[in-house]
Amino acid sequence: MPSPEPTVSSNLAEQLVRLTRRMHRAQKRHLAHLDIAFTPAQSRVLRIVDHYRDTPPRMADLAQRLEVVPRAVTTLVDALEANGAVRRVPDPANRRVVRIELTDTGRSTLRALRSARRAAAEEILAPLTTDQREVLGGLLSTLVDGPGDPH
Repeated sequence: MPSPEPTVSSNLAEQLVRLTRRMHRAQKRHLAHLDIAFTPAQSRVLRIVDHYRDTPPRMADLAQRLEVVPRAVTTLVDALEANGAVRRVPDPANRRVVRIELTDTGRSTLRALRSARRAAAEEILAPLTTDQREVLGGLLSTLVDGPGDPH
């Protein structure tokens, strides 16, 4: 019995996965000369920590934002701390609470990661006209901010 025809949704799903992989490869190429080797999860932790500028996040805050178990955050933070990108600091109001803050190295790394992401996106989007980019941006915003996503 022949396999069923792929649906539009399954084709789109495959295209999204392939595009994501292409984006990661392009970003990695743009970072190669900087000797920066952060996983996508570590990069996301840096972005989240940066988002909390005024009050560094607790490990529990990171776990919640990443939607992972606290142990997974500990492993990510350990690696980032070993690279000098973040440091653990005691909460001034509650010494039992540990907060995570970016170091100067972490801020510099985050700038490089953002620059590489923009360059990778520019490379991937190069074949599109300005109008096509605007349409794609609107479509992606609809998908990212859609009603089914609580974030």
